[in-house]
Amino acid sequence: MRVIVGLGNPGMEYAWTPHNLGFLAIDSLAENAGIRVSRPESKSFVGMGQIAGQDVVLAKPQTMMNLSGLAVRELLSRAECEPSDVIVLCDDIALPSGMLRIRERGTAGGHNGLKSVIGALGTMEFIRVRLGVKPEEMRGDLREYVLRQIRRDEEDLVAEEIEQAAEAVKAILADGTQAAMNRFNRRVSPQDEKDLE
Repeated sequence: MRVIVGLGNPGMEYAWTPHNLGFLAIDSLAENAGIRVSRPESKSFVGMGQIAGQDVVLAKPQTMMNLSGLAVRELLSRAECEPSDVIVLCDDIALPSGMLRIRERGTAGGHNGLKSVIGALGTMEFIRVRLGVKPEEMRGDLREYVLRQIRRDEEDLVAEEIEQAAEAVKAILADGTQAAMNRFNRRVSPQDEKDLE
């Protein structure tokens, strides 16, 4: 069993914001696999099914982003899984918009949702698929940027990135993390690489 968790904030006002790309990627996976992510369980909406021949739990925590770890810990306990069985999908402000990064472990990199998951699980040893949201030019407050509505001229890039994230999860399940990393991870600038550590 694999537990696949998208990080985001519940509520319609957050639904179409950069900070909710994790939720949107779960929606894409669910739609492709015919899984309904609607059952309230473990502080989340969950759905169960099969992806790439593996039994999976898809989950969207209904805590706020910075409390996501509470839901992830409950999900793993209920599914009788280890942290190594979880795949977390989330936005990443250090990664250019449209770019994915799969990692087998690592720090939170300033992401409050990942920080909460690491704290709740007591380990950094879990797979994460990070979806870039860094604009070409950053203006104004970072928090305001990730919580603003995605603009119409960004929609195609976001849709493509969400689809790629769903494909990346399928590749992890079918071929393993290293093969998925080789396929989906692209080089970034040295400074961005440093920010991603």
